[in-house]
Amino acid sequence: MVRNRRKILGFNGLGIDSCYGTEKERFPVLEPKAIDGLTTAPVSRFPYNLSMNNFGNLSGNDTAASSFYRPGGRTPLELRPLTLTPGFVQTAEGSVLVSLGNTRVLTNATVEPGVPGWLRNSGHGWVTAEYSMLPRATVTRTPRESEKGKIGGRTHEIQRLIGRSLRSVVDMKALGERTVILDCDVIQADGGTRTAAITGAAVALALALNALVAAGTLKASPLKQLVAATSVGIVGSAMLLDLCYEEDSQAEVDMNVVMTADGGLIETQATAEKGSFSRAQLNELVDLAEVGLKEIFAAQRAVLGL
Repeated sequence: MVRNRRKILGFNGLGIDSCYGTEKERFPVLEPKAIDGLTTAPVSRFPYNLSMNNFGNLSGNDTAASSFYRPGGRTPLELRPLTLTPGFVQTAEGSVLVSLGNTRVLTNATVEPGVPGWLRNSGHGWVTAEYSMLPRATVTRTPRESEKGKIGGRTHEIQRLIGRSLRSVVDMKALGERTVILDCDVIQADGGTRTAAITGAAVALALALNALVAAGTLKASPLKQLVAATSVGIVGSAMLLDLCYEEDSQAEVDMNVVMTADGGLIETQATAEKGSFSRAQLNELVDLAEVGLKEIFAAQRAVLGL
């Protein structure tokens, strides 16, 4: 049964199809810019159309997977269109705007001298992250947390996740006693904001570290490899890759997977919303996430010119 599609009224008065929104006139791709003499690679748009034929029966139910309707007409194995726009903010050492379907996250990297007190005189650096959501990133306005006088539990959880994910791929000794702060600000939310933030922040971090190398501050980048994240879930008995808000709100199982470029797992967050799920389903969800993450790593490498 085909569900009614939820419409979001965009800033230009156009109805944007939830979970997709790929038209260039609505969200134009910006030209790449130079960051302190560092020329970024050309911006690439990745409207992925992954084939289901080469991956087998992930859902355990071919009929459910093939008949499940996804907004935008995506297949269960298909990511939302992904765009990584480097140099979006020229004043930051590294900056990337992530567009994943209708989700927009601005990630900026700042390099500061010094480290937290407990790391002083250790010769090691530190990487941390902050996460926030603009009031009208959602359909109804969400008050700024500064108005409440404290950071919410969800924000704490997400920014700690981002920080952990990025620290896992940085050689802190090679970084030296410097702190890299990744600011992740959600401009528009349609599901997957934390995973998009990790994906974009990893590229912003790479750009910032490359800038230090170009300036002669570091001999080589302390970034050991790339890291990215995506979501998977079970909705209507079908296993789906890269859930938008409409799908996430209906999911029986929702899972976020953070992975390194060599296939190592940094974090998996899986929650059953309506009952339980089996160990076999857990493994299949991780496999499904890996399929999407290979495409995301390709997007990151293209932007970094790797």
